[in-house]
Amino acid sequence: MPLTRPVALNRSFSGKVKRWTNLLFQSKTGTAGLLIVISVVFIAIFADLIVPHPPAENNLTNMLKPPAWLEGGSWEFILGTDNLGRDILSRILIGTRVSLLVGVFSVVLAGVIGLIVGIIAGFYGGWIDSVLMRFVDSFLAIPSILFILVFLAVFEPSIMVLIIVIGLTNWVTYARVVRGEVLSIKEREYVKASRSIGSKNIKIMKQHILPNILSSFIVISALSVATTIILEASLSFLGLGIQPPDVSWGAMLTDGRNYLATNWWIATFPGIAIVITVLGIIFLGDWLRDVLDPKTQVNAKGGPK
Repeated sequence: MPLTRPVALNRSFSGKVKRWTNLLFQSKTGTAGLLIVISVVFIAIFADLIVPHPPAENNLTNMLKPPAWLEGGSWEFILGTDNLGRDILSRILIGTRVSLLVGVFSVVLAGVIGLIVGIIAGFYGGWIDSVLMRFVDSFLAIPSILFILVFLAVFEPSIMVLIIVIGLTNWVTYARVVRGEVLSIKEREYVKASRSIGSKNIKIMKQHILPNILSSFIVISALSVATTIILEASLSFLGLGIQPPDVSWGAMLTDGRNYLATNWWIATFPGIAIVITVLGIIFLGDWLRDVLDPKTQVNAKGGPK
């Protein structure tokens, strides 16, 4: 008898994993998104080991070499070189790490702040809700790009500074969504029953509120990583993001914009890297939304029940 509960839990967990796996591989976009995200994470972790050339090494004798398949190209520099003779492929691989670090950790920071504020505001209501939501409204009244520009004007741009400033500007979205979910969940019978038997508020939030909002939170977070990567690239393109000698896809676009007519590969390949990465995350996020959203019931064949 003591083994009955753990065995049941193991079977339930294995059943969910099997169902998720079936749904994932039956979704072409979900599978493509997963493969892209795994590849991007792998490159970000092992970029130092797989780059063919030092990404910041200038070599004017190899400047503006075209990709290997074009006339004048060399397989030593598969995607060509930029105006300073730096290998485009190596810089794209190293730039993957920067984009992923900023995208993931800024979303984690924004998500944690928004989750805490949203749960407290929605659960307690009253004057606490009013004060917190007015604070959220005041944040929404300030254009996020203006806040970022002011912050970056005060502090020297770096990876850590970008993570903090983007996280501090994006948490309000999480707070509003989480608050709306909590307002609905706290009125359900099991929450009222838990409160009636004397459960503490912290325990109710931990056992009943948090597990029921995690699905929406995960989906929003996954999709926010994609928009954050674009925002980081945009800031770096404007010269306000990652600074040399660190490598950023946005900074690579800036380096190549004056050469689009003659040496198109300098800006084209970093742009393709941004598009593929963002699409992969969006594809995976859409699949997560379909699977985790309780309003969208999906059966093992991938169609609505």
